[in-house]
Amino acid sequence: MVRNLLIRGMLTGVLAGALAWVFAWVFGEPQIRDAIAFEEHGHEGGAAGDHPEEEVVGRGVQSTIGMLTGVGVYGIAIGGLFALVFAFAYGRIGPFRPRATAGLLALLGFAAVIVVPFLKYPANPPAVGDADTIGRRTALYFGMLTLSVLFAAAAVILARRLTDRLGAWNAVPLAVAGFLVAVGITMWAMPTVNEVPAEFSATVLWRFRVASLGVHAIIWTTFGLVFGLFAERVLRPAADPRPEPRVPAAAG
Repeated sequence: MVRNLLIRGMLTGVLAGALAWVFAWVFGEPQIRDAIAFEEHGHEGGAAGDHPEEEVVGRGVQSTIGMLTGVGVYGIAIGGLFALVFAFAYGRIGPFRPRATAGLLALLGFAAVIVVPFLKYPANPPAVGDADTIGRRTALYFGMLTLSVLFAAAAVILARRLTDRLGAWNAVPLAVAGFLVAVGITMWAMPTVNEVPAEFSATVLWRFRVASLGVHAIIWTTFGLVFGLFAERVLRPAADPRPEPRVPAAAG
């Protein structure tokens, strides 16, 4: 059963990656081109007038095959993990059907894995960020991501335990409130990173971040809907349409 779910999770990841690539190419790629143009022309305090290094892989390949490969591999990896988490969570977080469980996990995953870290350390296009601090920024981002996932798991466990005593209508809001408080304190405590050049276009930055969030929203929505449909068919196979044979009544 887990193997079947894992295969379907990875197949869903392929579809999610393809859909995300189309969205990224239409809405994200123009912002990347604008950011690269800004970087090549230089900016205050930067290396204006320097000759950029020759690209090993051209922008045409990066924005098509390269981007498709990247989101495809990402989708497959997330799909496998999503399937494993679904196999563990199904029947343990409540009496939900497979499609409802997949939708709930997709919503929780998008909030904990994407939205919370994004609010503290949003995505930046090329020309934004100091190359010397990339290690520190990466560590901070993954630290925020790890804590967010742990807080989300704790909130689910708390809601599950409180449901028996307080009912779902009271337990779920309390668990959500606890999650938000923990996330808020963590965001306040962790250092802020702001390396956006003063002269960088605010419009390009905003559109790039919206496009980045949209890519992830498409991926997680696909898991919630498509994987949920696959899981429903695996765990609740269609009933045999053939009528059951009738047993003749005993004589006498």
